[in-house]
Amino acid sequence: MLKCRTLWRTLAPLARTSSTVCRQNARRAGLNNGRLPACVPAAHMSTAPAGGGRENQLYVLLVGATCVGGAIYAYRTVKGDSQRYQDRIDEISSRPLKTFTEEPATPTQSEPPAAPSPAEPSPPAPDADPADPPSEEPAVEASPQEAAEPAAALIVEEEPPAAEPAEARPGVVAEDEPVIEASPEEAAEPPVVEPEPSPPSEPTPAELTEPVAESEPPAAESAAAEPAEPQLEAVTESGDASPASHKVSSHTPYLLIGGGTASFAAARSIRARDPGARVLIVTDELVPPYMRPPLSKELWFSDDPSVTETLRFKQWNGKERSIYFQPPSFYINAEELGSAENGGVAVLTGKKVVHMDVRGNKIKLDDDTEISYDKCLIATGGVPRNLQVIERAGEEVMKRTTLFRKVEDFKSLDKVSRNVKSITIIGGGFLGSELACALGRRSTESDLEVIQMYPEKGNMGKVLPEYLSNWTTEKVKKEGVKIISEALVKSVVSKDDKLEIQLKDGRLVKTDHIVAAVGLEPNVDLAKSAGLEVDSDFGGFRVNAELQARSNIWVAGDAACFYDIRLGRRRVEHHDHAVVSGRLAGENMTGANKPYWHQSMFWSDLGPDVGYEAIGIVDSSLPTVGVFAKATAKDTPKAATEESGTGIRSESETEHTASSPVASSAPSPTGVQHKDEYGKGVIFYLRDKVVVGIILWNVFNRMPIARKIIKDGEEHADLNEVAKLFNIHDD
Repeated sequence: MLKCRTLWRTLAPLARTSSTVCRQNARRAGLNNGRLPACVPAAHMSTAPAGGGRENQLYVLLVGATCVGGAIYAYRTVKGDSQRYQDRIDEISSRPLKTFTEEPATPTQSEPPAAPSPAEPSPPAPDADPADPPSEEPAVEASPQEAAEPAAALIVEEEPPAAEPAEARPGVVAEDEPVIEASPEEAAEPPVVEPEPSPPSEPTPAELTEPVAESEPPAAESAAAEPAEPQLEAVTESGDASPASHKVSSHTPYLLIGGGTASFAAARSIRARDPGARVLIVTDELVPPYMRPPLSKELWFSDDPSVTETLRFKQWNGKERSIYFQPPSFYINAEELGSAENGGVAVLTGKKVVHMDVRGNKIKLDDDTEISYDKCLIATGGVPRNLQVIERAGEEVMKRTTLFRKVEDFKSLDKVSRNVKSITIIGGGFLGSELACALGRRSTESDLEVIQMYPEKGNMGKVLPEYLSNWTTEKVKKEGVKIISEALVKSVVSKDDKLEIQLKDGRLVKTDHIVAAVGLEPNVDLAKSAGLEVDSDFGGFRVNAELQARSNIWVAGDAACFYDIRLGRRRVEHHDHAVVSGRLAGENMTGANKPYWHQSMFWSDLGPDVGYEAIGIVDSSLPTVGVFAKATAKDTPKAATEESGTGIRSESETEHTASSPVASSAPSPTGVQHKDEYGKGVIFYLRDKVVVGIILWNVFNRMPIARKIIKDGEEHADLNEVAKLFNIHDD
């Protein structure tokens, strides 16, 4: 009736206006023909065709059709409204009996807030009175899609606020519901809502704070503690009635791809700024995050025969520790992350991300599982490079070649070194030289032959000046390693149970196993599916000063190609960079918006007696100035770890900054000393007379000073005076 009355009020003025216009037109026509207006048969205009002609007939037909159409529409509208009203009344009248069967549990149910946070569980409200509806709810018009939500909410024993008057309080529904226009689809909902076998009950605040219960709750009860958790959707869509603990949450606020140092540093930083954050780390390795440097250093010098199982080692200072950053108790199960009241860090091991949808904010794993995220960090690291001649040599050669990178590689190489007679390491960089010294030390206890070959003239020839590279080579030889320099591999074949390495200069090397340590390739497999930019010069994902690749995607560690405000665009593959970049990315994921200005350092140890730390651009092709002094017993990696208390020296270095260092009062050195006196010293790398890189040779715990020198970017007239800042002449 309301709609019919509204239609009549709309059409009546139109009809009166049309009649007036026609009367005026007729009067004007009479004046134009020289007739009096009185001669116009005004009464015939709407009562008969005699005086109106054809135009009046069309007008009458149009008005009549409009009136008939309006009447038909009004009749159908009123009839339809009456039918829907009657159906709704019948549906409401049949509802109290079903609801009263659940009434004993209704007083114990608590009302979630009107707008619950999707990331944190809403605490129950014990003081809420079920008989008092929210003042604004009866005025809400529910669409068919919204009307479908109360049924699903009742199944999971939790009612959204908009549906509570319709489901929990029948008296209120009977009074207010007629004002709500309901579609026929809404009337068909009640058969879907079935009473639960047992009365539903909301968990108390004490229960929410105790994740361990006597019996494992079903999926619906777990979801009740987390109203907006997408884990509920995954269970509902699949129709699986198994407990939620068997499923990984389909959504996580913070997603970290990669299980290395950068991911762990980011997770720790996120939790520090957001204590209730839920962080999920996805890694294709089968173990939680761990530190990689000991894999090529301290683990090889352990006296424990079960070191490959325990992965515990003694640092140079004698203290024992594990390679894992945290014990398993630090992490929570990935299946429980979504329902963890105080958040936490979970690690999903043995899973690889194969596709990334940056528009939909979700990823796909290799088992087709999809996980959505709010913010994501890509810390995929890199994969070891291999020589093409080895890749083309066939399956038998590949089986007897190790690409050293992960825990499994350490375990495999340790086993091989105990069962073969000869191992050849191809590569003269950091990793190759460290492994050569480690295996060379083991060769003194057995008849293992260790060979190291590289295209340079000496060990670490691309980093160290030639004189220091030659000195290092002699040091490696004393460890029991056979050195083959200026060696370019031409071919590798398997023959007579041996691997024959043919060099381009005609030399032939026979060995049982090969370790290829020829560099690292950044892992950018996700760049194509994610549409992220890869740097053509340095490799890795290009990021801005805040390590962002997109608005909600960050990159850290080996895979990040960042812009250095002092040294230009770079990509760094060292532990300290992974720690600092991961930490900064985590802070920025929580809204810090800090730029990356840190000059990361790296270090390498050739056993417990020789080691160095470096920062900036250290390239042997640059001009260098070396200042050396005689070493003492405290100028060794072992002594450095005893002083700092940790074998991972960047953990102590990156927490400090240099402030007005006091120069040594010792006399200035006279430049590069005799080759036998390279006990300790400082090597400056110059570009346009400005220091861009520094190596501290057996000089430890002075990295903040070196970092400040590079940050200042000043030209120094006498680097001997600068070397005094490191106190290398103090006994």
